[in-house]
Amino acid sequence: MSIILNIGMNHESAPVELRECLASDPMHTKRALAMMRDSQVIKEALFLSTCNRVEALVVAEAREKGSEVVKKIMAEIANLSVESLSDHLYEHEGMGAVRHIFRVASSLDSMVIGEPQILGQIKAAYAEASKEKTSGVIINRLMHRAFHVAKRVRTETGISEAAVSISYAAVELAKKIFNKLEGKKALLIGAGEMAELAARHFLNNGVSSIAVANRTLGRAVELAEQFGATPLSLDEIPYQLAEVDIVLSSTASTEIVITRDMVKGCLRKRRSRPLFLIDIAVPRDIDPRVNDLNNVYLFDIDDLKGVIETNMEQRRREATKAERIIEEEVVKFDKWLKTLAVVPTIISLREKAESIIQNELNRSSALLASLSPSQKQAVITLSRSIADKILNDPILFLKGRSGRPTLPTYLDITKRLFNLDGEGQKED
Repeated sequence: MSIILNIGMNHESAPVELRECLASDPMHTKRALAMMRDSQVIKEALFLSTCNRVEALVVAEAREKGSEVVKKIMAEIANLSVESLSDHLYEHEGMGAVRHIFRVASSLDSMVIGEPQILGQIKAAYAEASKEKTSGVIINRLMHRAFHVAKRVRTETGISEAAVSISYAAVELAKKIFNKLEGKKALLIGAGEMAELAARHFLNNGVSSIAVANRTLGRAVELAEQFGATPLSLDEIPYQLAEVDIVLSSTASTEIVITRDMVKGCLRKRRSRPLFLIDIAVPRDIDPRVNDLNNVYLFDIDDLKGVIETNMEQRRREATKAERIIEEEVVKFDKWLKTLAVVPTIISLREKAESIIQNELNRSSALLASLSPSQKQAVITLSRSIADKILNDPILFLKGRSGRPTLPTYLDITKRLFNLDGEGQKED
């Protein structure tokens, strides 16, 4: 009987230099799928390759042989020995493999619990497997159930709600200060990755305009063009402080970029409008004394880390709910998988019933010749309806025995009773 296997490595089991050997080249996925497709042992396959995870999900004829083939393929692609890989690989089989892929799709096995990127990566891996014709009945069903589980986890728990990145936590804090960000103006100081992420989060939450100030104006122009923002030089910051509502600073400067006097000098023009300052630079960009000024709110990276840790704890609590959902879905998939054993017999029953119907209709063709087309169709429909009702109880009985140790006996009896093997009636 076929078995589901999951063999791979992730950020916890293998160092990045080892994962890179398998994930660095996009063609590795196509190559891995081709090699598994050509194997006599592997019937279905999917290959997932990301910066934090490399996994093969296969349906194999036998556990040991399937595992051996997958490991050899991974070693060949990575240009390493099987022995050097083995210590860093984890292996799941049967419902353990199903549970694992459900947890991965639901982002319970990610470096950051609840991150949404992994589901998209799994969908891309499945699309590639479908394209390369390595997926089949079991992996097709398993992937669609994994997508369903991920959706349930996302909608029935709060696992993705709490901010766990510095830039996103900054946006969440800004929302607490202003209640909503629609119509607000933001100033980003620095044009690195943090500023880019913050810009995206701000725009997604309704900020109406963004200005980008950077020591190198060319980089400010690049980031501004990406988000439809206004590029500025650092010298223009004091004037902008009177106009904007939110300032996020993330430069590599070793000196203070926004002084207390700068902020104090803009307060009269602001007319008591609150100013929210977020300093995520190390060393700090903003003079901590600005927090003493009226209607000025300054948060540094330590404040944000506190928010993130609180939110991570919330995600961990929500993960407990997600694990319960996954267990429910594993049980459902297990039941479906076990019904596959009775499918060939059910198909044979229905094919035999259809064959009998066709033979009897042919034998009665002379009697049916006088009937109109609609009357003939009524006779055919009646014949099939009677056959379906006769077969319904045996089919339900077989499905109900799926997964039980006695199933092979019942399948054998059914084949004998209905002579499905076409050997005629024999007496034992």
